[in-house]
Amino acid sequence: MKKTLFAASNTSMLLVAMVALTSFASAQEKLQPAGKGDQSKLVEMVRNATKQYLDVNNAVAAGYQPFLGCVTGQDHGAMGVHYVNGTLLNAGEIDASHPQALIYEPLKSGKMQLVGVEFIVFSGPWLTNNNNTPPVLEGQVFQYVDSPNRFNIPAFFELHVWAWRDNPQGAYVDWNNHVTCADE
Repeated sequence: MKKTLFAASNTSMLLVAMVALTSFASAQEKLQPAGKGDQSKLVEMVRNATKQYLDVNNAVAAGYQPFLGCVTGQDHGAMGVHYVNGTLLNAGEIDASHPQALIYEPLKSGKMQLVGVEFIVFSGPWLTNNNNTPPVLEGQVFQYVDSPNRFNIPAFFELHVWAWRDNPQGAYVDWNNHVTCADE
């Protein structure tokens, strides 16, 4: 009798868990329809602020310059070519409408396609000026990158926003499996 009751209890819990997960998945699908990418406020703000940089020549005219070539992941995905604005980088401020870096994917045609942005602040000055609190933009906490690092720059905080290319891992994840450096 105890074995039957125990087995029935486990089956009931499994059924409840499956119903809950199905409801959660359905709710997630309604919040973010397939193929639409992340439509969060920050993604939309970045898209609106950077649409003039869809043409890389406009980015260069605004002071953005390529830095380090196309960046690829060690085991998957890529970031692309970062065009960094030194004035914005050295200002040490965060503004959703003025990212420190624009990220482009090199195409076979030789053109560059805007895929996202990166907000970057050096950690030392930021922490000194902001009560040792890491930066946050529209609810997204920046990641800390210590020094030494692969970019050979001082420790910094960064936040990627894939505003122009869907990222299956999420709109704020560093590496994007839908970006490649193969055509560089």
